[in-house]
Formats: sequence, structure tokens, C-alpha cells
Amino acid sequence: MQYTDITSISQLLSFFRYDKPVHPLIAVVDLAKVERSHRIPDAAYRLDLYSIACKQIEGSFKYGRTDYDFSEGSLMFTAPNQVLSPGIENKVEGWAIYIHPDFLHADSRGRKLTSYSFFGYDTHECLHISDAEKKVLEDCVANISREISMNVDTHSHNLILTNLELLLSYCSRFYDRQFLTRVKASNDIVERFDRALNDYFAQNTLIDTGVPDVKFFASQLNLSANYLTDLLTRYTGKSTYEHIHLKLIDKAKDLLWSTQMPVSAIAYDLGFEHPSHFTKLFKNKTGYSPRAYRNLN
Repeated sequence: MQYTDITSISQLLSFFRYDKPVHPLIAVVDLAKVERSHRIPDAAYRLDLYSIACKQIEGSFKYGRTDYDFSEGSLMFTAPNQVLSPGIENKVEGWAIYIHPDFLHADSRGRKLTSYSFFGYDTHECLHISDAEKKVLEDCVANISREISMNVDTHSHNLILTNLELLLSYCSRFYDRQFLTRVKASNDIVERFDRALNDYFAQNTLIDTGVPDVKFFASQLNLSANYLTDLLTRYTGKSTYEHIHLKLIDKAKDLLWSTQMPVSAIAYDLGFEHPSHFTKLFKNKTGYSPRAYRNLN
């Protein structure tokens, strides 16, 4: 597949057939005013920008190879280098903020905003907002748009950043609400993750497959790694890595007490390339070295 790379705000607005940029590094776009008739069907676009978009679409939107329906309105986040493929969009309403990485990387406050995990969520993990929440976010967007439209001065960057901080803080709160209100769906994911974790460590081929990472289990559940970790943390108090490590330690304990295998052999059997890494992890989680733990029996 060929990609069209869009690396700047001016290039993006030109592609949208939109007004010329007022600020070189950030823009607020009325999605109803974006021109789409010139787009090539099934084309893929790679944005070197952060985006926050509140969309209501008659039609579909393709993220990667999957179509999503946004008819009810959703809030979607993307980070630089994610691929978007607009499908058949009959009517689009809403707003979007596009931010060049240079704007956020200019200081520590901006860099902190890039750490919000939902910038790494997949589109089907988007935030569904109520009318009241939508109004709160629209007020933040209006403040950002107003500040962008003013002449740039020594206060501009700070004021825009302050309103972005407020907007993303509200988004974080609303995502927490969404996790809590979708209890059954979230519990189902936790149970499916537990089954996948147990199945993985029940196999006898860890020496070949190695210690699994977060992306492995996320892909098994058709989720992004960030979303899976956030959901598990909220519902279990432990991150995905913590769950993986605890299961690994449980299997290690069983091998230490039920066999006479050398610690190095157990490490290799559990998928560690270096026994020292296994020993360090085991001691960190239990307070004992593997040999000391075996001697407790």
C-alpha cells in the first residue's frame, strides 16, 4: 500500500482545502468544512501529527484495515505516524485539533501531554461522550481556537497549552467513566485475558517462544496494548506486565519446589535468554533469590 505522508499543519490544511494556517504548529478544524471530493479511493494517509477529533459521520472510517461506524459521535485520538484511510464519508460533522510534535516537545509541560495512553488506543477503543461532556470539551476547544486566532505573543504558547491540558484532563476523566460504566464488557476482557495468560503458560514451549509481552496479549484480544493495560489497571490494580510477571513467578515457584532442575535450566525453560534476568525478576517479586526460595521448602 502507498502512503501519503502529511508532516506539517500547512500541508494538512492544504490537503483539506481549508483556510491557511493561523498558527504554524496547531490548528482547530471544523470537519464539516473539509473538502473530500478530491481524495483517492482507498488511499492511506500517514500523519506526523497528534490529533484529537470529535466526529459524527454518515458513512464509515477506516483505521488500518478495519471499518468503523461513527454515526453516534465519538472522540478519537491519534499519535504521529498512525495510518488513516478515510472510507465513504457522506457527511462529517464535528471538530478536530491537529498538533505538530514540535509544539508539545518545546517544554516539559507539553511533553507530559504526549504520555496520555489514549493517544495509543485503536479507533474501536474511542471515547463515547454524553451531550454534557461534549459541551465541556467544546468550551475547551473554543478557548484554544480563540487563542490561536489572536496575534502570537509571549503568552500564546502557555495559554494554548493550558487549555490543551484542561481538555485532555477532561478526556482522561471521561475515559475513567467509560471504563466504569461498561462493567460487563470490561469484565469479559479481564476474563479473556486471564484465560489467554493461563493458556500461554500452560504450554511447554516457553523455551522457544520466550516471555510474552503486552502487545502479544493485546493482539490476542484485538485491543491496543495501551487500552489493555489501562483497563487491567483500573479493574485489577495491576498492569499487563505485572500480570505476566506474577504468572511467570507462579510457574517458577512450582518448578523450584516440584523439581530438582537447576535455576539456570528453569530460567531457560521459562523463556529467559539470560538466567541472571530471571533471578533479578524473581528476587524483585518475592524478596528471595530462586535458590533461597527453594530452600524454604
